[in-house]
Amino acid sequence: MTGHTVATRPVRRSTRMEREIGYIVGAVVNALLLGAVNGWPGWDAVPFLTDDTRLVLGWVNASLVVGLLANLLYAVTDPPRVRAGGDLVQNLVGLAAMVRIWQVFPVDFAGGGFDWELLARWVLAVGIFGASVAVLVAVVRLVRGTRP
Repeated sequence: MTGHTVATRPVRRSTRMEREIGYIVGAVVNALLLGAVNGWPGWDAVPFLTDDTRLVLGWVNASLVVGLLANLLYAVTDPPRVRAGGDLVQNLVGLAAMVRIWQVFPVDFAGGGFDWELLARWVLAVGIFGASVAVLVAVVRLVRGTRP
């Protein structure tokens, strides 16, 4: 058997302009979500959210605000360590929000034949696990000064 060579393309890094556009889009999405949750139509327009949602809104809002501010910062400057530090803070606050949602679990999926609560718990568990891994990755990137 002869050896096979695999042709690989060089990895293309995104340009600064492409990253800026992504950061601005991210900031706009966070701002829109803040408006939707706290303004119109508001979290209380979602039929399966209970009044206990008020107990998690602080962390949810903090997560959205941190994401908004981080993306605005990145649009101005995004050296690897700044980006890693911002990602670390975003992931920590997002993790805290998901843990608080898990604790309070402000949803009521009454009715229907499907166990939506079990599915929602699984999705939250995957999110908590993913955010935990992302925290560790951000710490390594912060120490090494590498770009994602």
